[in-house]
Amino acid sequence: MPQLKDILTNVTSLQVKGSTTVTITGLCIDSRKVAEGSVFFAIAGTLSDGHAFIEKAIATGAAAIVCSKMPAALNEAVTYIQVKDSALAAGIMADAFYGSPSAQIKVVGITGTNGKTTTATLLYQLFEKLGYKCGLLSTVQNHIHTEVEVSTHTTPDAISIHALLRRMVDAGCAYAFMEVSSHAVHQQRIAGIRFVGGVFTNITHDHLDYHKTFDEYIRVKKAFFDGLSDDAFALTNADDKRGMVMLQNTKAAKYTYSLRVPASIKGRVLENNLTGLMMNVDGIDAHFRMIGTFNAYNLLAVYGVAKYLGEEKMEVLAVLSNLHGAPGRFETYMSPVGKILGIVDYAHTPDALINVLATINQLRTNGQSLITVVGCGGDRDKTKRPIMAEVCCEHSNKAILTSDNPRSEEPEAILNDMEAGLTGIQKRKSLRIADRKEAIKVACSIAQPGDIILIAGKGHETYQEIKGVKHHFDDREVLTETFESLNL
Repeated sequence: MPQLKDILTNVTSLQVKGSTTVTITGLCIDSRKVAEGSVFFAIAGTLSDGHAFIEKAIATGAAAIVCSKMPAALNEAVTYIQVKDSALAAGIMADAFYGSPSAQIKVVGITGTNGKTTTATLLYQLFEKLGYKCGLLSTVQNHIHTEVEVSTHTTPDAISIHALLRRMVDAGCAYAFMEVSSHAVHQQRIAGIRFVGGVFTNITHDHLDYHKTFDEYIRVKKAFFDGLSDDAFALTNADDKRGMVMLQNTKAAKYTYSLRVPASIKGRVLENNLTGLMMNVDGIDAHFRMIGTFNAYNLLAVYGVAKYLGEEKMEVLAVLSNLHGAPGRFETYMSPVGKILGIVDYAHTPDALINVLATINQLRTNGQSLITVVGCGGDRDKTKRPIMAEVCCEHSNKAILTSDNPRSEEPEAILNDMEAGLTGIQKRKSLRIADRKEAIKVACSIAQPGDIILIAGKGHETYQEIKGVKHHFDDREVLTETFESLNL
C-alpha cells in the first residue's frame, strides 16, 4: 500500500496539516464507504456538501481528509490536505493510487448529447472482434473484456473510473472506450485520465436543469477537447453546427466526419430501410445492420476512431457490417401474428426523438400507422416536456403520453407540462395514460397488422423510479409479453 506522500506528487495543495507518511488503504468520496486507512475527499456537490461528513469519515477510520475548506477543529491523528478543488484532487490521486492505469491502456472518450452509448458500444464490439481485449464504460454496461457489470452512471466518479481502468489493465485490455457526460467533465470525474482520443457526436437541448444555459452546456463539452494532449486525436461531427467549435482550442490532431460536407471521413447513405444501411464510407461501399441516418453518423465516428488508431479500413468495415447497436437503442421486435413492429429506443430529448421518428417515417409505407409512447422524467429539465409531446404528436399518427421515471414528482403534473405544448388538433391525436405498462398495452391493442409502435425514453433501463424507489420495469419485456397475451 502506498504512503500518502506517494499519491500527492501531482496535487497542488494550499496547506497540509499532519503526516504524509501514513499508509493509505483506499480512496473514498462516499463517507459511508470509508474504511480504516482511507483518504476521504470532501466534495461540495449539487445535493450535499462532503465537508459535512468529515467527522463521520474520521470516526469510521479515515487516515486523511482532502478538502477545499479546513474544518474549524482538527483531529491530531488525521492528516488534512486543503486544495482548491477536491474533485480534481480525487482524480489525480486516484490515478497515482491505482498505478496510472490510463498510461497503460488506450482510452478513447465519446461525448455529445446523443449517440454516445451506441458509438462506445460499437467500438468495444469492433475492437474485440479485431482481436483485442477491451474495456467499456457506458450508460448501459461496463465491460472488462468478457466480464460485464451493470452501470449506475453514464460516467462513474473519478475514483471508480481509475479503479475500473486498473482492472482492465490487469485483465490485459489494450483499449478502453468510455462515454464522457457533460456532468462528468464539469464535476472533474475524468480528472487524471490520459485520453488517446476524443469523439464529438452532436449537441442538442439537454441537461439544462443542471447546466442552466445552452452556452454553458456547450462550454463544458468543449472543455473535454481542450484538455486533450498533443499526441491524442480529436474527431468531430462536421455536420453539427457546434462540431467545429469543439476543435477550436484543442492541442490534439483534428479530424472530422460528415455525410454532407467535405471531411476527413466522408460518408454517403446509398440505401436506408428496415433491413439496414447501405453506405459509401471513405470511398468503399458497405452494408450495415444498423438502421437510420443517426446510426450512419455513429458508424462514421466508429470507423474514424479505428482508422486513427491504425486499423486497416477494409477489415474494419467488414466487421462493422455485422454489428448491432447498444441495448435499448432502436431495438426492434416483431409480433408473430400481425407483424406489428415494436421499436424500443432510449430517445429522451426532443432532438433524439425527432431523429428516431424521422427515421421511422422515412422507412414506413403509406399503409403503416405509427403509434408512439413517450414520457418525460421527473426532477429533470421541464422546458423540454412540451416540446417532447409536440414532436411526438407532429410525427406520429397516434401519441400516447405516459410516465417515464417520475422520481419525486407526480406523474399527472408531468403530463400537464407535456400537454401544455399541444394544439387542439394535436391533443385529439393523443392519449394520456399515466401508467406506463397500461400505455404500452393500449398502443398494442389499437395497432393494426403491419403498424409500427415506438416506445421511447427508457430504452435499456430495467426499472421505473417512483418516489425514491426503483421498481422493476422493462419496456422490452412489457412489449413482448403484450404481443403474446393479445396474440398479436
